[in-house]
Amino acid sequence: MPVILMSIFSAIIIFMTVFTMMKVLSIAYKRKDISILKYRVLAASFIVVGMLAASLLPFGYQKIVGIIL
Repeated sequence: MPVILMSIFSAIIIFMTVFTMMKVLSIAYKRKDISILKYRVLAASFIVVGMLAASLLPFGYQKIVGIIL
């Protein structure tokens, strides 16, 4: 149960961070600070890394909780 709760809260934090970074990229693109290619590459990489981190965290938390308990 604690692993599930930790994973859910961590995933929420990760998704909020990715959403905020997407807003930053949108602002930078509107101000012409970055090109459309860089915008697309960075947006895709933020989404992929966020999903990867959120999917791998439960396994790490399970090992940590197993060591502690």
